Amino acid sequence: MDLARHLRQFLVVAEEMHFGRAAEILGIAQPPLSQAIQRLERELGVELFDRSRRQISLTTAGQLLVAEATALLAAEERVRVVMRKAREGEIGTLRAGVPPETPAATLQALLARMSAHTPGLDVDLQELTTAEQVRMIAEARLDVGLVHHPVETAGLRSGPVVETRLGVVLPRDSPLAQLREVGPADLAGHDLALFPRATAPGWHDEILDVCRRHGYLPRRIRHARNPEFLLGMVLGRQCVAFEPESTARREPRVTWRPLAGAVLSRRTSAIWPDRSPHPAAPAFARASVELLATPEPAPGVATVPDRLRPWSVVYTPGR
Repeated sequence: MDLARHLRQFLVVAEEMHFGRAAEILGIAQPPLSQAIQRLERELGVELFDRSRRQISLTTAGQLLVAEATALLAAEERVRVVMRKAREGEIGTLRAGVPPETPAATLQALLARMSAHTPGLDVDLQELTTAEQVRMIAEARLDVGLVHHPVETAGLRSGPVVETRLGVVLPRDSPLAQLREVGPADLAGHDLALFPRATAPGWHDEILDVCRRHGYLPRRIRHARNPEFLLGMVLGRQCVAFEPESTARREPRVTWRPLAGAVLSRRTSAIWPDRSPHPAAPAFARASVELLATPEPAPGVATVPDRLRPWSVVYTPGR
């Protein structure tokens, strides 16, 4: 019995909940598909579909098999990819995902660290959101990813977690910039610049939950996918944003104030498949977290004396 083929057929039927449509998708006639599912049921000793009604439904065993079959087929695909790479001499490639906001200096240091650790390793860095990385790892299209928690880690290994304290990014002449620290409730009436939920659902929901628990209900959520757009939204007085202090250093016309009580921290770690992992994935996890834990140096403009800064005429030094 070709178990993998039968499982693929089962997953299509489970997705469509209709043998006729599933047969069309698979390019086979319906009777052979029904026979294949019955053969799979006999092999496993369970009924996978409840056929007692007009429309079929998954049994408890069928629901369990959906998750198991998906994981098994993903592992099979990963084996095929690894063997193809070995055949074609590409085993020295690590496909790695990083968040879009990762600083250029961190990327440069990460590539240098990996080159020193594993000479000859080709690190194929890809700019991907957390959700994209999780999906591509499950599909065996990515070897390791750097994601923002919380994420579902079933079937995955997770490296060390680094926490990055977040504060509020404001225009320098905002009244809130006069405060040493800003409480979430102080932001009442302000819109919030935030990444789209689809890019990191768990982290997105956690941010809004912290806001609600501490008295801040954003008047409106304005989506910002990258730091430059986010800073532009803040400068345009459209909103405030929760970011690390390093983000505010990119733009001299904004400032950063810590959140009172340090109520919000971004947790980041690398994840990779539990089954058939790439040998270099753990090294990537360690290197990336070590570099993220190192404070990002301020841009060169920050080293210029206040008397030479063009904005010091308008904004008092130290803000």
